[in-house]
Amino acid sequence: MLEDKNKEATSLEKLGEFGLISHLTKDFAITQKSTIKGIGDDAAVLDFKYKKTVLTTDLLIEGVHFDLSYMPLKHLGYKSVMVNLSDVYAMNAKATQITISIAVSNRFPLEALEELYAGVALACKTYGVDLVGGDTTSSKTGMMISIAALGEADENELVYRSGAKPNDLLVVSGDLGGAYMGLQVLEREKEVFKVNPNNQPDLEPYSYIVERQLKPEARKDIVELLHSLKVKPTAMIDISDGLSSEILHLCKNSNVGCNLFEDKIPLDPTVISSCEEFKVDGTMIALSGGEDYELLFTIDQADFPKIKGNPNLTVIGHMTEATSGANLITRGETQIPITAQGWNSFRAE
Repeated sequence: MLEDKNKEATSLEKLGEFGLISHLTKDFAITQKSTIKGIGDDAAVLDFKYKKTVLTTDLLIEGVHFDLSYMPLKHLGYKSVMVNLSDVYAMNAKATQITISIAVSNRFPLEALEELYAGVALACKTYGVDLVGGDTTSSKTGMMISIAALGEADENELVYRSGAKPNDLLVVSGDLGGAYMGLQVLEREKEVFKVNPNNQPDLEPYSYIVERQLKPEARKDIVELLHSLKVKPTAMIDISDGLSSEILHLCKNSNVGCNLFEDKIPLDPTVISSCEEFKVDGTMIALSGGEDYELLFTIDQADFPKIKGNPNLTVIGHMTEATSGANLITRGETQIPITAQGWNSFRAE
């Protein structure tokens, strides 16, 4: 059915806070056995029985974490959930529930929030998690989204950042740098549009990297893959702030060093070509770009035969003694200390 462009937008004032929550969440179904009571009371009731519970939360601010001039609201809702589920999977846990709280200014009508929640609903359905609570309030500065995600795992299945040992292999899922390069394409086209609003961008050649930015996927499949291969990582983290920052987190928490090999870092052909177009170095983008939401983990060398040749996983280095530090081994076999160049929301402009 075609959308009626002349249909009047619905003011949030007409619904009020509780009416808005009820309207936006009325079609969310409960799928998890651990969800005893979801939305509709003072608090959700969850029962994880003998499992350990993991909890994570993220705050997304308009103008800091997202730009609505090119980020569709449905994609934003989806991505907001992915950001949190990725942290749950990085603990080697199963994501089960989320809560969502939003603050919006009066420039957003009900229909805009319906789009946002449609993305949240798609994420919940795709990843099998329940929406069990949240809050709405007004904002004078635009949109803010806060999502908390819960998950469960057997105690012996949980993986922390602190378990890596010297000689463990460093492994990454998927490929890196796509989200950052997708952002560069979107920012460039935004500036072109400002100059000439009649100019419609052709994003088809960049579809992979644009999707990596606008609609990333949390790697639930990698957790399931490792379980099926009977491989338990010794340490794990998700790549939200760039490969270099995450490696340094693993090294610090595990008290180890690392040798990362430049020629092993997985880059999609679209990333390589877009880096050439923007005249930036692909290795630097992988190290510092962020928002890839891939999983970075270490495994015992004895587990290497189990993952060898798997197209979803790439061994990119190994852990060393802490005294050796964290180093990038370049294609020319030069050793360069790894520094944290990734995303920092508090960095001065």
